[in-house]
Amino acid sequence: MPPTSRLARLQQALVAALAAAALAWFVTHWRASPVNAVAGVLVIAFAHAWVLAWEGILVWFVSRGDTAPRPSPAELAAAWWAEVWCAPRVFYWRQPFRWRAVPDDLGSHTRGKRGIVFIHGFVCNRGLWTPWLERVRKRGHAYVAVNLEPVFGSIDDYAEIIESAVRDVASATGMPPVLVCHSMGGLAARAWLRKAADASRAHRVITIASPHAGTWLARFSHVINGSQMRRGGSWLLQLAADEAGRPRPPFTCWYTHCDNIVLPASTATLAGADNRLVLGAAHVDLAFHPRVMDETLLLALGM
Repeated sequence: MPPTSRLARLQQALVAALAAAALAWFVTHWRASPVNAVAGVLVIAFAHAWVLAWEGILVWFVSRGDTAPRPSPAELAAAWWAEVWCAPRVFYWRQPFRWRAVPDDLGSHTRGKRGIVFIHGFVCNRGLWTPWLERVRKRGHAYVAVNLEPVFGSIDDYAEIIESAVRDVASATGMPPVLVCHSMGGLAARAWLRKAADASRAHRVITIASPHAGTWLARFSHVINGSQMRRGGSWLLQLAADEAGRPRPPFTCWYTHCDNIVLPASTATLAGADNRLVLGAAHVDLAFHPRVMDETLLLALGM
């Protein structure tokens, strides 16, 4: 397991700043108006809800003409509500404070059973996968969940981190692992496969809301890995060109027509892959959708 997480420290600072702001507002407004004091705390605590709402509006407009079904306003509203509650659990709790709660498992009891390498996405760390790690650990399978750092570095630079994890799981189990990836993690897996030049190193790659053809939102990014996810960008075009005509392990790509980050929805699919659509889920929430978790673990481990 990685000894440190710079992202965890950044998100700890963010949580502390939000908590301080909420406390300051509450203390300074309580005497004058308890209602305003409580309302202000709620606005600060759920500031992300406004951002998610604007992203949902973008989904509605950007999805016009996409090959994936266009979501209805009711579906977008339900996805927004689920993401409002999912995001704090991931970004305010699991990633900043619980990213080491479930250590990697490479014990001798995992020999002869398929293992998993978990690869998170943009502005995330291994804490994202905590509910997944708990399930896999109970079944006695090997797993490694990586931290992709530097946080805003090139996707190409993450190949060495993934290589180390794949090597460790394969050594523990005696067989190639399955790669389970969320968001940018799917691109990192493809970049690792390009560098590894051996499709047999991975038994299967399963991606969840990964921008295989880029995302509309990446046009606003000014960090390296963010800009690499621009639709029609040079990095993605070169990746596709390097993959052309080369063998690859089986890919399963989960995507959702309410994805507020990877849009339009069809950009999360790959030609020739087993592309599976989930209706009504948002970007982070899709990673914890019961169908996605159950079917992914069935594909990966037969469990």
